[in-house]
Amino acid sequence: MTTVKTELCRQLGIEVPLICGAMYPCSNPELVAAVSAAGGIGIIQPIAMSYVHGHDLREGIRLIRRTTDKPIGFNAIVEKSSQVYMDRMKKWIDIALEEGVRFFITALGNPRWVCERVHAAGGIVYHDVTERKWAERALEGGVDGLICVNDRAGGHAGERSPEALLEELRDLGVPLVCAGGIGDERAFVHALELGYAGVQLGTRFIATKECRAHEDYKAAIVRAREADIVLTDKISGVPVAVIRTPYVERVGTRANPVMRRLLRHPRTKHYARMFYSIKSIWQLKRASLQGMSYKDYFQAGKSVETIEGVESAADVVHRFAEAARDSHLATA
Repeated sequence: MTTVKTELCRQLGIEVPLICGAMYPCSNPELVAAVSAAGGIGIIQPIAMSYVHGHDLREGIRLIRRTTDKPIGFNAIVEKSSQVYMDRMKKWIDIALEEGVRFFITALGNPRWVCERVHAAGGIVYHDVTERKWAERALEGGVDGLICVNDRAGGHAGERSPEALLEELRDLGVPLVCAGGIGDERAFVHALELGYAGVQLGTRFIATKECRAHEDYKAAIVRAREADIVLTDKISGVPVAVIRTPYVERVGTRANPVMRRLLRHPRTKHYARMFYSIKSIWQLKRASLQGMSYKDYFQAGKSVETIEGVESAADVVHRFAEAARDSHLATA
């Protein structure tokens, strides 16, 4: 049997170099399990697990384990927003390690303490980056690889194209994962041909049968095209990629002048972002689970261009894997 084995596959013990990225609020345990069972790797988003889908973290991991014993991952946002949050994240990471999780993706802060915990247990840590300076800081913190978030990603997108970001980071000596713009198997194969060790998908996996997002959300992804993806700073205070819906057109995509000043000022930007974060947690949860009646925000990336329908997560993984095997990337 021919396979496509990259450094990501070898590090994580997976069959297909494909990550189902952690998504608030869309990462329900059934979706995580389905992607891992199919040969990729699903990533737990602990806030979504507990506060959207109603599972105690430990029990949620055990629910996934009742479906598959294949590798799963965990998302740790390590920004020091508050001591209460940091204490909770440390507890969550300890629970994940106790339950056998050995792959962690960190974001928005110094990953050193996560690396120390995870490496002591024999695990692997990757970090989200959008440019070289953040990549170098993450490597100083001890990470084993990088999730390269480009300008085609949903949610908090980067500013560089997949090609430009790869060129900027390829000499750093660690595996690089392409995050953003991968909606079909052609884009998956292209990313591997460029030299990425794998890809991370978010939007594509929202439009799957296992994802608990509302059918309005899935339909919006299938209906949307690349030109329908716009950036708004009204969710978190920094640009977020969302689908342009009638609600978004009505309320606009720019924060009001007062909030823009608060977001720019060194003494107030932290509190302004915290205000937006608290507000957006509820907005995104409502829109994801209750649909267009709330007319809120649907996060999505430019990969909507090639997403033509709702299918099972396993079909996505298998279709991508088959395309890679049929390309010149395949090895015996």
